[in-house]
Amino acid sequence: MKVLVVGANGQIGKHLVSFIKDSDNLEAKAMIRKQEQASFFENLGAETVVADLEQETETITKAAEGVDAVVFTAGSGPHTGPDKTILIDLDGAVKTMEAAKAAGVKRFIMISSFDTRREAIQAAPSSFAPYVAAKHYADEWLKSADLDYTIIHPGRLTNDEGTGQVEAAYEVNRAEIPREDVAHVIVASLENESTVGKEFQVVSGTKRIKEAVPFV
Repeated sequence: MKVLVVGANGQIGKHLVSFIKDSDNLEAKAMIRKQEQASFFENLGAETVVADLEQETETITKAAEGVDAVVFTAGSGPHTGPDKTILIDLDGAVKTMEAAKAAGVKRFIMISSFDTRREAIQAAPSSFAPYVAAKHYADEWLKSADLDYTIIHPGRLTNDEGTGQVEAAYEVNRAEIPREDVAHVIVASLENESTVGKEFQVVSGTKRIKEAVPFV
């Protein structure tokens, strides 16, 4: 399975491309925003393609040609305003879904926020509410996009070393999870068809990832 990693230059994305390269069943195509970001992936032996989520859908469609799955790990980041949140986390996500369909790609994995229900928007601090709202509507769009989707809702992300152990369910108690473990959860989801049409929250826990993820 050839996988387009959108947001490959992000922290989860870099882990993910590395793990895909170690897999016998998966092949990575890293979508990056600037050519100068390519060296990390070229050193891994991974294919790269340059495309910006703020460009037209056709640019992303071209990037998605020839792949079997798309993983959306992109995000505007914590230091941008609501404008970039809308353009990347919502509009960029929707354009990527439309690009996947145009390229004939059915499998789509979304890395979302921990809780994107309507209630979470109302409960979020004012500075964080636009992000939760963007993720909410991106998730809802994906569910109606006629794609073989999986939506992963990770807990608070850390840069700690991964443990390889998680708790995953439709709803779990809010907690942390290393980005490295999130990347492993993505790989497990790609390799397990039981995750198609499902969404789940995931945090650090006591089950090995390959045992925890198929439950869904």
